[in-house]
Amino acid sequence: MLALPIYLAAALAEIAGCFAFWAWLRLGKPVWLLLPGMASLALFGWLLTRIDADFAGRAFAAYGGVYIVASVGWMWAVEGGRPDHWDMIGGLVCLVGSAIILFGPRSP
Repeated sequence: MLALPIYLAAALAEIAGCFAFWAWLRLGKPVWLLLPGMASLALFGWLLTRIDADFAGRAFAAYGGVYIVASVGWMWAVEGGRPDHWDMIGGLVCLVGSAIILFGPRSP
């Protein structure tokens, strides 16, 4: 079950990197925020290579659900937007889909 902490770390790295661009372009924050943002996005890419999967596409697809839930968490923790029940239900559906993709039985 090492995939979950890797996916969580990757999601935080991706969201932080993307938020650096958002903060610069949409919130008027300083341009130097792009440097740690780009480093964070590079960390995100490296972390996804640590997932034990036969195909990159499968690792990326399963990551999508974790990213969605982490994004809702970011909205709440960093941006102050409280998730509603639709956010929670949607996140749960995405995590179930991710688990099916990553852990479903495979034919040889």
